[in-house]
Amino acid sequence: MQKFVVLIVFLGLLSLPLMAQKVEVFGGYQFQHLGGDGGSVNVPEGWEASLTGFFNKHIGVTGDFSGGYKSETVNEDGVTGSASAHLYTYTGGPVVAFHEGPINPFVHALFGGFTIGGNASGCVTGGNCASGSASTNGFAMMFGGGVDAKLNKAIAIRVAQFDWIYYHANGGSLNQNYRFSSGIVLRF
Repeated sequence: MQKFVVLIVFLGLLSLPLMAQKVEVFGGYQFQHLGGDGGSVNVPEGWEASLTGFFNKHIGVTGDFSGGYKSETVNEDGVTGSASAHLYTYTGGPVVAFHEGPINPFVHALFGGFTIGGNASGCVTGGNCASGSASTNGFAMMFGGGVDAKLNKAIAIRVAQFDWIYYHANGGSLNQNYRFSSGIVLRF
């Protein structure tokens, strides 16, 4: 199912420029907060890229891809260890934007999938060491929007984008997640 969703999103993105009257490409920084009943964690290192095709002045479709990374190192009480994790999302869906004047707000609803994985290793005093890794895939949906500040006809700054994110995999879910993004928008 995951490969099918990725294929549909990819083929849709390839055909977007043929159908669209206007195309926007966004790339920038992403900060993510993941939370649920078991606790929460900030993921400060990340990126986001998206491709949006507009069929008229206000209605379009977006393909959105992002990655977030988190690493931790421990060296206490005779235990040394490190852990790292990554989270990738691939989503797509409708967008409504208002391209009037220098400030351009937008909203979107994105649906697709995610992959999360990580590895950890550690040693205790005396030389006993262990390591392991794991990953899983699942369903993701995002609802949000943002504001672009137009610099000229071809370039804008994404001042802020905020999304609420729902992740579901293997019978469990995380539903107290959000991300903040900012970067450059190129318009064709």
